[in-house]
Amino acid sequence: MQKPLSFRIVPIYFLLLLAIASCKLNPNLQTQGVSFIQGEWQQDSIPAQNRLLTYSLYHLKFTCDSFYFDIHTNSKVNIGPDTCMQAGKWTEYIKGTYVQQNDTLHLKGLFCNKNWTIKSNKGCLRYGDYEEFIKLKKQDSTHAIFAITTSVIPINARLIKKNTCHPKPI
Repeated sequence: MQKPLSFRIVPIYFLLLLAIASCKLNPNLQTQGVSFIQGEWQQDSIPAQNRLLTYSLYHLKFTCDSFYFDIHTNSKVNIGPDTCMQAGKWTEYIKGTYVQQNDTLHLKGLFCNKNWTIKSNKGCLRYGDYEEFIKLKKQDSTHAIFAITTSVIPINARLIKKNTCHPKPI
């Protein structure tokens, strides 16, 4: 004996209602982000960089809840093809968004080409997703320390250009 059609449709109807009720729309504007880091920051050097085999210097840009990083790496050792590593000097680009959690930024983004287009897996260096946690410490209005959780060397950066967040539509 077959169940009536209503016994088969009612559970599906309730599952659809539950799915629709649990959905929420994303905001249609960027969020403000962290006010004191809005702008461009430059790391000029790190302690004892001449004695290190490999080190990276950062150029950080924060606009509202978005970030853009240029990571300039210098290496005295050959860690890849010279067409990619260009005699021990190369730059990687990352863009994405962040959220603040107490004194820490949670960054999620993608490795990019120099023109900020998403990088394919056919090129040199890293590609794909980027996820990092950075602890913030404000020194004064023009200096800050960004401590990346995957590195023992903090980024001591100076503010080179201040900007104000003007949220844009997403």
